[in-house]
Amino acid sequence: MTDDGHARAPVEDPTLGIEVDAGFNGDTPPNRLVTIGDSLLHGMQSGAVYQTDLSAPAIIAHELGCLADFRYPTYGGPGGLPLNIELLLRVLEQRHGTDLNLLELPFALFTGRQWLDGLEDYWERGPGSAIPRTTGVPHNLAMYGWDLRDALDQTVDRFLARLSTPTDDFLQQRVQNDSERAALRIYPTEPEHARNRSVFDLAEELGKEGSPHGIETLVVFLGANNAVGAVTRLKVAWSGDDFRDLDRKNAYTVWRPEHFAAELAEVAGRVRDIGARHVIWCTVPHVTIAPICRGVGGKIAPGSRYFPYYTRPWIRDRDFDPARDPHITAAQARAVDEAVDAYNDTMTELVRAARESGQDWYLLDMAGMLDRLADRRYLSDVAARPPWWRPYPLPAPVAALDPPFTSDFLTSDGRGGRATGGLFSLDGVHPTVTGSGILAHEIIQVMVRAGVEFRTPTGMPRTGPISVDFDRLLRRDTLVTRPPQNIGSALTNLAWADEALDLLRIALPF
Repeated sequence: MTDDGHARAPVEDPTLGIEVDAGFNGDTPPNRLVTIGDSLLHGMQSGAVYQTDLSAPAIIAHELGCLADFRYPTYGGPGGLPLNIELLLRVLEQRHGTDLNLLELPFALFTGRQWLDGLEDYWERGPGSAIPRTTGVPHNLAMYGWDLRDALDQTVDRFLARLSTPTDDFLQQRVQNDSERAALRIYPTEPEHARNRSVFDLAEELGKEGSPHGIETLVVFLGANNAVGAVTRLKVAWSGDDFRDLDRKNAYTVWRPEHFAAELAEVAGRVRDIGARHVIWCTVPHVTIAPICRGVGGKIAPGSRYFPYYTRPWIRDRDFDPARDPHITAAQARAVDEAVDAYNDTMTELVRAARESGQDWYLLDMAGMLDRLADRRYLSDVAARPPWWRPYPLPAPVAALDPPFTSDFLTSDGRGGRATGGLFSLDGVHPTVTGSGILAHEIIQVMVRAGVEFRTPTGMPRTGPISVDFDRLLRRDTLVTRPPQNIGSALTNLAWADEALDLLRIALPF
């Protein structure tokens, strides 16, 4: 990407035009779907991993007809980990109404702090504090907040070593060691001598359960957390030479392309050791499209994709002050996009080389899909659209939604419904249930292209086009169909909640 008129064109053919003989022999590997990734596969929504039966992998397993046998971590308590913004706003709405006035604010603040304290108590001292004793390997091996290095090196032994004695601090309401507590529900903790395994070791075990493949389809979706910190922290800090260090790397928000390429090569080496018939690699989305950072002011030039500044979505254009408000600049946003493009070019060449050597690997260009859904970047600015751009064809039940389903920050209309958004949940980074369904739909299309057979729950082959049951998802998607009404069309209430309760710091583990 050299200028605004040359945005990276998406890869539309997952085979890259290279045919591979997958060597089908009529059998079906025992593990039909295994996923390795971050929060986009883990099932995080509105700041919490909670209803993991609605994660993208679980949605795919439902359509495969194998959800009953698909193993995935579950999280209970007051809305999961680390903090469920939707549930908190519903509590505030129930007790204090949809509009907070100055007289009500102190009481709402007390309610919020009380709720957060209950959440903290559940996970640090209550039922959620118990370390699960599990032996089975889950099929969904995704974990929120993880980048490439985490997936390569994190183990149960490391999680246990980092667990500390919790303190009940009134001002610091975040669940201590929430990431470790969440990960301990993904990894088997028994037997003790096997606690030094990574998620790639676990996937390799599943791959050995059949011959020659124990896994039918392996999906790898990693890399977003190698750049998303630039928009969640509104800070661009490029990786240094210690990017492989699990502790020191946390200071960085964007990996230099050469560092990303080095780690991706390690990931690819581990994937080659896994007995999977098909492997689907998902590209890294352009994180600057996520509505957690909103462009303010007009575009920097006619036909440009970029705004002069990017800040929090609740800061209105007329109120924004670059001397006071957190932000990144257009130049920084462009640099982050260029880095992501380099990541994806490296991944594309990785898949190309694998297919040329006979491996049945596929490239799913999630960056291109999100670009086609980007509302303020392309949909509402015809002049900014590159020659290759065309709108993403939403599934019929989603396209029929009123108001339209967009990538804007989700807001309510004050009458029980949604006013804007729909793709992203209330943390402005992770998808809604319907958004996860779109991700699942795209992965399913690649699986179909690979020859994967989709079945009914009784085992009968499905006929006709294979798609996601979006009517089912919309019935479960409370944010899209009936969001909390105290979000506010101008996001003023959410702005107050973040300032008063520090929601973003607690809910976004980046």
